[in-house]
Amino acid sequence: MAQAPLTAPDAGVREVTRAIKNGALGVQINTNVAGMPLDHPAFEPFFAAMNKLNKPIWLHPARAGNFPDYLSEKKSKYEIWWTLGWSYETTAAMARLVFSGMLDKYPKLKIITHHSGGIAPMLEGRIGPGWDQIGARTSDEDLSMVLKSLKKRPLDYFKHDFYADTAVFGGVPATHAGLAFYDLDKIVFASDCPFDPERGTMYTRETLRILEGIDLPKADKEKIWHGNLEAITGVKFPS
Repeated sequence: MAQAPLTAPDAGVREVTRAIKNGALGVQINTNVAGMPLDHPAFEPFFAAMNKLNKPIWLHPARAGNFPDYLSEKKSKYEIWWTLGWSYETTAAMARLVFSGMLDKYPKLKIITHHSGGIAPMLEGRIGPGWDQIGARTSDEDLSMVLKSLKKRPLDYFKHDFYADTAVFGGVPATHAGLAFYDLDKIVFASDCPFDPERGTMYTRETLRILEGIDLPKADKEKIWHGNLEAITGVKFPS
């Protein structure tokens, strides 16, 4: 896949277009661009281009230790920025794309969220009934028109419009939660750190073991292994 240099949005559009025309299966971006959210107007040309190109976007979290856990502090401690922050970062980026109307405006977008969409599968109740009442907890601005501007419930975008991979560091509950949350045709195989000679192979083996042990029809597992990604990219992979 290509990497979109969105710090220069116009150049990013030109580069991803060139890369895809030269064989790239899709494009990877981060959940923010130098601290700016993906629904910032500067990045809309990129999403418009990807909608037209009809190729997938891999969405990877980006957050570092300079993002504090508490307002009273200057940096994150104990690697919370990574262990917990990356999962939040992914789900927050998904939410911004939903509520900004980006998915309605560009319905052909194919966004593959890393780590099974972060914390989305565990927060179905908040994303569903909770956000069905958006604005009820906000007193300093009127959010009453947000839901009316969307074509469906916020939860429906999360469950049915995003793709999610299986890279959850070999977590059994997280794997089951992702399979229960997303549509089967939205789940693609991935494993964390596959090239790390010490830890990576362990995560790959664990992900394979967990998925093999789940009671799913063979045809469904084939979709997760490769079929769904072939459909998303439009490329048939060798057996």
